[in-house]
Amino acid sequence: MFKFLFDSDTWQEIYGSIRKNKIRTVITIIGVLWGIFLLVVLLGSARGMENGFKKIFGDFATNSVFVWTQSTDTAFKGFQKGRRFSLTNNDLNVLKSEYSNRIKFLAPRNQTNNLLIHDFKSGNFQVSGDYPVLDKIQKKNLLYGRFINENDILSTSKVTVISEDMYKQLFDKGEEPIGEYIKINSINYKVVGVYGASNGIDLDGDTAYIPYTTFKKVYNTANNIDWMVITAQEGVDIVQMEEDIILTLKSLHKVHPEDERAFGSFNLGTRIEKMTGFLTGMQFLTWFVGIATLIAGVFAIGNILLITVKERTKEIGIRRALGATPKSIRQQIILESVFLTTVAGMLGIIFGALILFVIDSAFGQGPDAALINPTVNIPIILIAFTTLVILGTLIGLIPAHMATIVKPIEALREE
Repeated sequence: MFKFLFDSDTWQEIYGSIRKNKIRTVITIIGVLWGIFLLVVLLGSARGMENGFKKIFGDFATNSVFVWTQSTDTAFKGFQKGRRFSLTNNDLNVLKSEYSNRIKFLAPRNQTNNLLIHDFKSGNFQVSGDYPVLDKIQKKNLLYGRFINENDILSTSKVTVISEDMYKQLFDKGEEPIGEYIKINSINYKVVGVYGASNGIDLDGDTAYIPYTTFKKVYNTANNIDWMVITAQEGVDIVQMEEDIILTLKSLHKVHPEDERAFGSFNLGTRIEKMTGFLTGMQFLTWFVGIATLIAGVFAIGNILLITVKERTKEIGIRRALGATPKSIRQQIILESVFLTTVAGMLGIIFGALILFVIDSAFGQGPDAALINPTVNIPIILIAFTTLVILGTLIGLIPAHMATIVKPIEALREE
């Protein structure tokens, strides 16, 4: 077989066959090329969309739920409809106890707006009282210094972490912010960190973070909590956990179990699941369309070769009469099929890569990029290409068999 593969006469005959049917050959190659081209472009685009979604959510713990209180919609246990209430630190203790095996992170949060002053510069910004665990739920892109730590919480330190935009507004250009003091609500806070823009979703915007215990003391929030972020352990049903937690909170605050308005919540996990489902569906559709087009193109090659065998019946008969074996004729037809699918596959991969490069240049750059780094893994390309060549070999067996069953005497009587 390998000797036949490197036989110059074999390739001359294949070249002659292709040259004799130029238009037909080109159309056949385009059919196969289009299939693998579509597969590469669609898979690359799907990867680009997936990377875009990952950028949106950045370093945020995606299996998280946000919970806050509103006003009741149903009278219950002596309380009137429309009652307003707050989450409390007791709620945190109960949730930590009852859901210890399902909750990974639990972060209570209190927020307000205040005037921040440094020297003669000022600005109104959000101030948030938080625990260090917030940095695990949504990793801060620290440019200078650090985030709030446990020592700050225990000692109710008057320290703060500000955003880059806040730094630019409150400090002179090039001024070292770490260790400097800013006034928040007429109280001096030492700047221990500066963070940059988030790589994904950012719930807070420009916020000055201070220790939760300090916020509680300065703003006299007592045991009240504005809202909380709950991150589930891996593998936990985030939807069920959200329902269970809200039901527990309703019991703690004497809210009717069927009151739908008393608590507000936002489940980031369910949003992620919807997007993940969309991407999975798109990838399935991509594979289906690409493989179907590939198979159609390969069958087109088989049909072309069948027609070629029919047209070359007399030639095959002469070769058989001169001593050509059925094996050599079969090998030539199969080799021609493999050659056409290989050329078409390589061209499809090259053109697909070029289109992905154009897509990346047009839509994958900048902060608002829709498709980020649309690429296809090399192993996937190799698998698709190998599958294409195997199909080309198998489909070539049909015309090859038809060529070998031609009897020399009958072939010479053709036409």
